[in-house]
Amino acid sequence: MKAPCDESAVTGSTVATVPCTEEAGPWILTATILASSMAFIDSTVVNVALPALQHSLGATVVDVQWVVESYGLFLGALILVGGALGDLFGRRRVFLAGVGVFVLSSIGCGLAQSIRELVIARSVQGIGSAFLVPGSLSIISSSFDEKSRGQAIGTWSGFTAITTAIGPVLGGWLIEHASWRWAFFINVPLGAAVIAISLWRIPESRGGAARRIDWLGALTATIGLGGLVTGFIESASLGWHNLLVLGSLAVGLIGLAVFFLIESKQKSPMLPLALFSSSAFRGANLLTLFLYAALGIFFFLFPLNLIQVQGYSATSAGAAALPFILLMFVLSRWSGGLVSHYGPRLPLIIGPLIAAAGFALVALPSVGSSYWKTFFPALSVLGLGMAVTVAPLTTVVMNSVGQDRVGVASGINNAVARVAGVLAIAVLGVVMVAAFSSRLNQQIEKTSLPGNALHEIHTNEIKLAGMSIPAGLDPSTNASIKTLLSQAFVYGFRVIMFACAVLSVSSAAMAWLMIGDNRS
Repeated sequence: MKAPCDESAVTGSTVATVPCTEEAGPWILTATILASSMAFIDSTVVNVALPALQHSLGATVVDVQWVVESYGLFLGALILVGGALGDLFGRRRVFLAGVGVFVLSSIGCGLAQSIRELVIARSVQGIGSAFLVPGSLSIISSSFDEKSRGQAIGTWSGFTAITTAIGPVLGGWLIEHASWRWAFFINVPLGAAVIAISLWRIPESRGGAARRIDWLGALTATIGLGGLVTGFIESASLGWHNLLVLGSLAVGLIGLAVFFLIESKQKSPMLPLALFSSSAFRGANLLTLFLYAALGIFFFLFPLNLIQVQGYSATSAGAAALPFILLMFVLSRWSGGLVSHYGPRLPLIIGPLIAAAGFALVALPSVGSSYWKTFFPALSVLGLGMAVTVAPLTTVVMNSVGQDRVGVASGINNAVARVAGVLAIAVLGVVMVAAFSSRLNQQIEKTSLPGNALHEIHTNEIKLAGMSIPAGLDPSTNASIKTLLSQAFVYGFRVIMFACAVLSVSSAAMAWLMIGDNRS
């Protein structure tokens, strides 16, 4: 799903530096919508594709974590730099570079013959997305004047929401009827159309107060996040005493400490720490960190649950989250009005609490129940909670800083949301593996499996429910093992969903403690 404050990044700029003609306006919107949708669709479709590529490449859960994390890591660490590059070197130029890198790396993803090749291509794709996403928004800002910008933002937001909803369904259909590789190849014609329209219709523009790029901050942020992510993810297979794990965690902590030190001394930092002097801004970002961490791990594990445990097709799994996405889209205007009636504090307490109830409901189903009786109500409650939250959250971020810092503040909040998902998949992924292994070992000890079959199961625990059943067993034993794997996965999934509920309640607590109830 889209991170918060996407639209506010556009509204933060009030002057159209290169106003577009009436004829060019629709083409500019078409290019930016297609480009943004390409990035949003890719992040959701990949989650649906994880079971298929896990089976195709013989991957463990650590491997598929890296497929998601490598993309999110570079996107989260570099998205603020991507916006600054556009202001300095030209928005169209950087936007086109981002689209080009994204398309070429998508081809690399589709052609990957090993999990390592796929992770490398996904890392490059994340870099392209870091230039593409802020570039599409800044082009809208520079091309439409204050009078027409609101309508342009609404059009962009509406269409990207629709494509975000349709994307997983289309991607699931391609995965089911062709190959998971088409989840990446679909970006090629979209990217080609964006490049053609951009060269034809989008004028070049630059920021009026373009600053030097904080490369040192970007480097240390990437190293710090990368170290932490590597340490947590690899601990699932290597153990906490492994030198790589300990060294990566140490590098991550030192890298982040150095990053904050650099940002406190930089004249043009990518993360202006002075903004955090506002209690409301701190509270909004802590709320974002907790809530989007919960969403990050949920959307990583949910498709695995649906496809590998519940027996859904890739298409059905892609469609399963539609209630969540559509509720957020339909209720977005209504939730924006809550701030003027009740102030931001109350919706930001109630919304995450509703989301917490949604996570708790998602944890209840076992195996084999009807979607409409189990996941549909849970996703509807979760979508309602997020719909109540997102617009007031964006409002608080924008109102907590001066008008001249709105673009920077919204960019920071957007980056926090993306980093939250990256960290959650790394940290709670370890918890998921531990819970799955613990429950599976408890149950498997009660069976009378041959020693070689037991050894094979223990060796492949890191694949979770995606592991293959040992060969040479009779059909009834195969069925029993499959049931044990499903039960162990559901147990771990429930542990994580309740952790997500706790994170959501924590985000509500941040609103209660740190955000005022001023009316907009």
